[in-house]
Amino acid sequence: MTKLAKFLKPFLAWILLTLALLFGQAMCDLNLPNLMSEIVNVGIQQSGIPHAAPDAISQNGMKLMRTFMTDEGRRLVEESYKLADTADSAGGTGYAKLYPAAGTQLYVKLRVDEAVSLELDAVFETAAWTMAHVLQEMEQQPGQSLNIGGSMDIGAAGLEWLYDLLPVFVALPPSCIDAAWEDAVQVDGTVLQQSGIAMAKAFYRELGVDIGARQSGYIVRTGAWMLAVALLGGIATVLVCLLSSRIAAGVARNLRREVFKKIESFSLAELDRFSAASLITRCTNDITQIQQVLMFGVRMVCYAPIMAAGGIVMAVRKSPSMSWIIALSCLALIGLICVVLSVAVPKFKVMQKLVDRLNLVSREALSGMMVIRAFGTQEHEKTRFQSANTDFTKTSLFITRVMSLMMPAMTLIMNGVTVLVVWVGARQIASSAMQVGDMMAFMQYAMQIITSFLMISMMFLFIPRAAVAGARVAEVLETENSIVDPKEPGGFDEGKRGVVEFRNVCFRYPGAERDTLKDITFTARPGQTTAIIGPTGSGKSTIANLVLRFFDASEGQVLVGGADVREVEQKALRGRIGYAPQKGMLLSGTIASNLRYGGNGASDEDIAEAAAIAQAMEFIRTKPEGFDSEVAQGGANLSGGQKQRLSIARALAKNPEIIVLDDTFSALDFKTDAALRRALRDRAKNCTILLVAQRVSTIMNAEQIIVLDEGRIVGIGTHRQLLAECPQYFEIASSQLSQEELA
Repeated sequence: MTKLAKFLKPFLAWILLTLALLFGQAMCDLNLPNLMSEIVNVGIQQSGIPHAAPDAISQNGMKLMRTFMTDEGRRLVEESYKLADTADSAGGTGYAKLYPAAGTQLYVKLRVDEAVSLELDAVFETAAWTMAHVLQEMEQQPGQSLNIGGSMDIGAAGLEWLYDLLPVFVALPPSCIDAAWEDAVQVDGTVLQQSGIAMAKAFYRELGVDIGARQSGYIVRTGAWMLAVALLGGIATVLVCLLSSRIAAGVARNLRREVFKKIESFSLAELDRFSAASLITRCTNDITQIQQVLMFGVRMVCYAPIMAAGGIVMAVRKSPSMSWIIALSCLALIGLICVVLSVAVPKFKVMQKLVDRLNLVSREALSGMMVIRAFGTQEHEKTRFQSANTDFTKTSLFITRVMSLMMPAMTLIMNGVTVLVVWVGARQIASSAMQVGDMMAFMQYAMQIITSFLMISMMFLFIPRAAVAGARVAEVLETENSIVDPKEPGGFDEGKRGVVEFRNVCFRYPGAERDTLKDITFTARPGQTTAIIGPTGSGKSTIANLVLRFFDASEGQVLVGGADVREVEQKALRGRIGYAPQKGMLLSGTIASNLRYGGNGASDEDIAEAAAIAQAMEFIRTKPEGFDSEVAQGGANLSGGQKQRLSIARALAKNPEIIVLDDTFSALDFKTDAALRRALRDRAKNCTILLVAQRVSTIMNAEQIIVLDEGRIVGIGTHRQLLAECPQYFEIASSQLSQEELA
């Protein structure tokens, strides 16, 4: 996959934008449980009072709380509060309206940063618990009865009775208050917080604040924040989905374009290395795998780690004492992922090869349907397909079954974590060590962490398969072409226009043990037909392939127009040559579009002339739409002879200097063969014709006949000369011609 990273470069800006949106989405999702916790803890349990240090406090209240503070706490309070008249305004609203029962003066908290605010809360919380502890100690002394019954909600019965005890508190020895303060700082933070909030609530009531309205306002404000955060998270999710889909589709489009472009540049040697079925799979299925992993990966690979790390941090902040539950669940998840990966990943490579095999069998069965029916081997082909399909199905089912274990296992872990959080959290709530909202938030963070690991595990399953697909695609893109254009291409000698020369050419196919062609030397000139004949496997088609530079000669030189074919551009070389292969391969479209395929500039007159020379007008006229008649894929709606004639016409419509006909007369009847040869003889006055054939009757009128045997030239001359001088040619001719024709 890393080899294909360069295809992400055009989408770098979109990727960065997606990452920013993912981060924003993660922050929104991580804040929702925290806001929910605030609604439960502050809005419901604390009546909408977030801080133990009240925003305003009466003079008696301040005197009471300062009695139980340390010197450092008093200094912090003096710096953070001011004594104000109720007639003064606070942000445009008078204190008298905010605190109707405040009297003439009250202490108002100044604007402080979050750190100072937390310190103030701690001071008031500790002071409240210190006071409660002192009251309990006083009640336990003989002869004392304060009627607080051990309750920590010391502000529930009002504050007047506490103010009455102020002289008693002031008269207490400092050691007594210090001892109570030392005990207070050892108390759990949640208990301290609840004590401070209870006192703050009493101070607000004393000032005439409507606690119910304050509670409702807090819940509504926090709920509005939750809706806004959820809306922002939803917008980010939609945008991320849109951008990731566009990125994945764009990368897949560029990959398909580059792979197709690379395949088009392959010589026959590279095409032999990769089967057609495998190349089709790499262009379609493999790139689709990469597209899918990019589409989900951009979202999951980046989003899941942020959510997992953020969820762990937020959960630990909510309850450090339950962090072991997160650690236990993470270990269980990692173990599950490792087991699944170790079993499933090796099968992905096997699966892609089985896709190749299935495509190969399907392609052969469809393209060879007529042969299969002719030989009555439908059952054999069904068995071949069934075997390939069964192997693929078994492997696919195995991987699917392994992956299907992930969801129930994850569900089991999630439910187990939920039960564990509720059980442990309930015990801590009962002991006042934790608040209900914190437990609910912890549970949600635990679910987010497990879900993130589920996303990561799914990506661990997708990525190996996509990595296999990426390696297969990269293999195509990184394949070095054996046929390449020179860095500084040369030109053609116009004085040798149309001349084809072979000079001591030897050729050996890659991996072969011996040469296919040995010391081939001849010259084909314009105005002449040079024919090549010989037994099967003698190298006739190889010579045609060397002229077109589908292969390069192992030794010697192949020259076209006076230039070595290795020293000119392939496009320029093939632009001078009209080629008709052994198999008349036509493309889907119309007859006219196929004839114009060699050169888009061919006029209607040009293609009509080419069709007439190729003896194709006879069957074209019989079609209602003529040249506009549809041609099925591969020319399936035409006969073999019709496809060969159209293939020849396509080569002629290009109006080339050189025409290479590679055994393109084999499917023609003798009458059509003779008529076509006569028409070509007139055309040969302007170009060079290189004709590969099996029939002697097809080549007997050629100006030059080259006879091959086991890759060597055993005779060059005219038909009459070769009959007299070349035994191999005489043997071929005598097997095809009558004694009168040989005489």
